[in-house]
Amino acid sequence: MEYNFRDIEQKWQQKWVDLKTYKVVEDKNKQKFYVLNMFPYPSGAGLHVGHPLGYIASDIYARYKRLKGFNVLNPMGYDAYGLPAEQYAIQTGQHPEVTTKKNIARYREQLDKIGFSFDWDREVRTCDPHYYHWTQWAFEQMFNSYYDNRLQKAQPISQLVKHFEEEGTLNLDVAKSEEFVFSARDWMSMDEHEQQEKLMNYRIAYLGETMVNWCPGLGTVLANDEVVNGVSERGGYPVVQKLMKQWCLRVSAYAQRLLDGLEKINWSDSIKETQKNWIGRSEGTEVEFKYVTPNGSEGQKEGKFTIFTTRADTMFGVTFMVLAPESELVKELTSDAQKAEVEDYLAYVKKRTELERMSDRKVTGVFSGSYGINPFTGEQLPIYVSEYVLAGYGTGAIMAVPAHDSRDYAFAKHFNLPIVPLIEGADVSEESFDAKEGIVINSPAEGKEAALEGFSLNGLTVKEAIAKTKKFVSERGIGRVKVNYRLRDAIFSRQRYWGEPFPVYYKKGMPYMVPTDCLPLELPEIDKYEPTESGEPPLGRAKMWAWSEKENKVVDKSLVDDETVFPLELNTMPGFAGSSAYYLRYMDPHNNDALVGREADEYWQNVDLYVGGTEHATGHLIYSRFWDKFLFDIGCSCKDEPYEKLVNQGMIQGRSNFVYRINSDDHSKAPVFVSLGLKDKYETTPIHVDVNIVHADVLDVEAFKAWRPEYKDAEFIFEDGSKSADRTSNESTAGNAVYKCGWAIEKMSKSMFNVVNPDDIVEQYGADTLRLYEMFLGPVEASKPWDTNGIDGCFRFLKKFWKLYQQELNDEEPSKESLKSVHKLIKKVTGDIEQFSYNTAISAFMICVNELSQQKCANKELLKKLVIVIAPFAPHMAEELWEQLGGETKSVCDAAWPAWDESYLVENEVQLTVSFNGKARFQMTFPADATKEDIEKCALADDRSKHYIDGKTIVKIIVVPRKIINIVCK
Repeated sequence: MEYNFRDIEQKWQQKWVDLKTYKVVEDKNKQKFYVLNMFPYPSGAGLHVGHPLGYIASDIYARYKRLKGFNVLNPMGYDAYGLPAEQYAIQTGQHPEVTTKKNIARYREQLDKIGFSFDWDREVRTCDPHYYHWTQWAFEQMFNSYYDNRLQKAQPISQLVKHFEEEGTLNLDVAKSEEFVFSARDWMSMDEHEQQEKLMNYRIAYLGETMVNWCPGLGTVLANDEVVNGVSERGGYPVVQKLMKQWCLRVSAYAQRLLDGLEKINWSDSIKETQKNWIGRSEGTEVEFKYVTPNGSEGQKEGKFTIFTTRADTMFGVTFMVLAPESELVKELTSDAQKAEVEDYLAYVKKRTELERMSDRKVTGVFSGSYGINPFTGEQLPIYVSEYVLAGYGTGAIMAVPAHDSRDYAFAKHFNLPIVPLIEGADVSEESFDAKEGIVINSPAEGKEAALEGFSLNGLTVKEAIAKTKKFVSERGIGRVKVNYRLRDAIFSRQRYWGEPFPVYYKKGMPYMVPTDCLPLELPEIDKYEPTESGEPPLGRAKMWAWSEKENKVVDKSLVDDETVFPLELNTMPGFAGSSAYYLRYMDPHNNDALVGREADEYWQNVDLYVGGTEHATGHLIYSRFWDKFLFDIGCSCKDEPYEKLVNQGMIQGRSNFVYRINSDDHSKAPVFVSLGLKDKYETTPIHVDVNIVHADVLDVEAFKAWRPEYKDAEFIFEDGSKSADRTSNESTAGNAVYKCGWAIEKMSKSMFNVVNPDDIVEQYGADTLRLYEMFLGPVEASKPWDTNGIDGCFRFLKKFWKLYQQELNDEEPSKESLKSVHKLIKKVTGDIEQFSYNTAISAFMICVNELSQQKCANKELLKKLVIVIAPFAPHMAEELWEQLGGETKSVCDAAWPAWDESYLVENEVQLTVSFNGKARFQMTFPADATKEDIEKCALADDRSKHYIDGKTIVKIIVVPRKIINIVCK
């Protein structure tokens, strides 16, 4: 019987649905295993062959763990909110929900064709009110919580209120935005509005003034990764920095726990290091500097500000100071004479994202007109404003030590500022800025002793100098020891329509929460999806968008009276709101009373294997870990780390093709394209061409003309120099009278026309071949190019595997060779799956099938084991063969993973190569326990050896166990 993959795959995909093969329920008699993919945003383009890579890898592991006896949860859903659907709605007027549902249907169709073992009964969509009910609930819990630094956990805000009532801010150690000091009497004398303003300073979800990437063209705030070279990634609209009141989440409060948690999870060192750098813990000192601002006729203005430094011992090498452009100190410290220049510079920085400022090494800045006073030396230091200093780290002000910091050095060289080395023999150049070792010998500088009453660091190591300086600063009251983190609080507002609504209404400008029993607060209908004419977010267009406290429901906003009816929040939540705790909802997706029920949470606990791309290392993975830790604090999650093991799949790259257009100033003529081999004779521009009209790098010329209207009259110079203009339309090509395309390996993208649709591969070769080939391309974590030409090998292998079962099978004792082949395979594949080495496992399958074919193996029970082992890789074929073999279970999914027997793997014989004077001549088989003397005797006695020894003297015989015998003659 032929391998009819189309019929087989359609049959089993329907059977899996009918039999609910992949439906999973909690079973305390089985050990759980939770496999999760980073769920996709359903774009209109659908899947290309790069997208399923991670899904296939995790599906193989999920199927394997089920065969090993685990109760496996393997869910799938959709990150359904996003800017693309909203932009499409703006352009077409079609509701984003319509677009999203259509895209989801397309994704589901494609995913089903590939044969994943997802439990679709647990599907979640972030745009579903039943889902975002619990996102809104979590936000309200954060609003009603603060972070206790001593307990290192979130606590109810009611406890903080009680503390204020009894002690004010005395003995308080909590995360906060600003430092406030007030007594219990002060607190009790405040009205409700004042108390709410103070509490906002401590809430985990809070309203705060923050600098954002504002895109006027899109009417919304953008995340750093949504901005490229100062414009929006989508649409290319200009982006500026803007101070806005936004909802924020106090992620920074969890910085140390986020760091500590990395030691408990099985993630790659590179991802852990990326997160550590993003969190950016540094122990240092906050030091107080006085400043003076000469202001002409008005006299000198004086004041104080604080800087943070990890190297207080380098105070003697400070030659200037720098403020972040966003710092409130800029306005305070800018002199009248410098005002215009500073304002021009600030206008420039507004167009630069924080990401660009961190990565771009060019030097820019402006003098503020003020001078800081070094508390150690009394020197006046010029204060500059520069984009290389960020407001969110430390205090937004730094002391610059150009002799020992690369960016300070570059700035000093650019503005011709002094550079003072602190370490004996220090290499003060842009190639070397390592001040971590060595002896401090240059402090205090000559003539500065009086400022510090003889304070000296001479002769100390750097570590000793840092400790002495910290102590001195604290004792003198000019600073304090401080731990700082680079991690910022998350901006949680978006000026968009298509997102989760905030369950928030406003009384006299202060936010209040919609009662939890009234959730979800559903997204209202609006007539247009753009900001209002007055600049409000799109929700400003909603008519039914006010909250009645009396009726506890949404009412017409014309009824707002600020007595019983109040305006609702017009912003929506960002994309990561819905993706931060979705793994918990999968555990109990139909629970109407809780995000996740206690029983389900305690059974599934957290994700055992999480698969997704490295691009989420500092966004989703940080926020999701924070979200989980908060839910753990309030008793909603039983684990404070959501993902035990993380595997980052690589990228499947596309093989792009190019045609070469001859440059011409005369645009009225039809374009002329020259073939690859002749392109260097002309001035040309390479143009991406759809890979689907290129075969083995040869362009289908007629298809190309039909591809784009502007190419319908195109002319071609072929590889042999002939021209299309000299041919008749029906003249066939021969030899080198073809158009050869160039090629390159690039990211698979619609813009590069190198996208391969998995539907086409499934139609031509089958889903099992697609699954096998994507894993065979290389290690799961590595990026690799897609080459459709290579898929034939996997297809031929599956046909050969199928053929093995189309003979008359029997119950006769299998040969030792067959037993060895199969058990060797079971051992190899088991180990490879555990290590995600799927490509080597597939190679082992190919070797085993070749061996069994040569051995003419027909033992039914032995071949049945082979079906189970290949089932995670090629589930459709495995199901069909399992049924044909009369398997003990309805589905091969419920079979038991076979164990290998080491006794079958013992080598009874070894094959050695016999060489003469180092040249291999033939091979011989020996008993595995043969001695060196036995091997020598047998080799010399073989008739083939006589030819190479005849007339020569044997000098020596070298035996390398299990490899070669080398007979040296002369």
